[in-house]
Amino acid sequence: MALTVPHIEELLLPGAETLGLELVAVELSGGDTSIVRIYIDTPNGVTVEDCAKASRQFSAILDVEDPISNKYTLEVSSPGMDRPLAKSEHFQAVVGQDVKIKMTTLVNGRRRFTGELIEANEEFAVVEVDGEQSELPYSDMDRARLVPVYDFD
Repeated sequence: MALTVPHIEELLLPGAETLGLELVAVELSGGDTSIVRIYIDTPNGVTVEDCAKASRQFSAILDVEDPISNKYTLEVSSPGMDRPLAKSEHFQAVVGQDVKIKMTTLVNGRRRFTGELIEANEEFAVVEVDGEQSELPYSDMDRARLVPVYDFD
């Protein structure tokens, strides 16, 4: 079976749930040595101890299931202020905030969108950039992140 992010998410989800964690997103990158980056969260945020426990749990699962054929580095972290948006629920939770989305295909003549998230449903998000709204299907998104807001008061 070819390695896919959904396949890895499916393998790791029970382990995350056992620890009381939300599996926010899984990212794969790299060449000879891959990087498997896993973002976790809880309603109260993520501690270093949560990341350590999750890392041990996910490492054991990946060792047993062996879905990655080459060498890899496992990274487990909180989603951070520029949290990845990987599920429709993630988008729905941040309507009204600024997002940054990279599409796999052209939409309205562009692939990159940074603007206000106007709407989010089960199939697509609507982002307003320079006064123009674009309907962006989740299935055509390469990456999506929340644009962090820094408050220096």
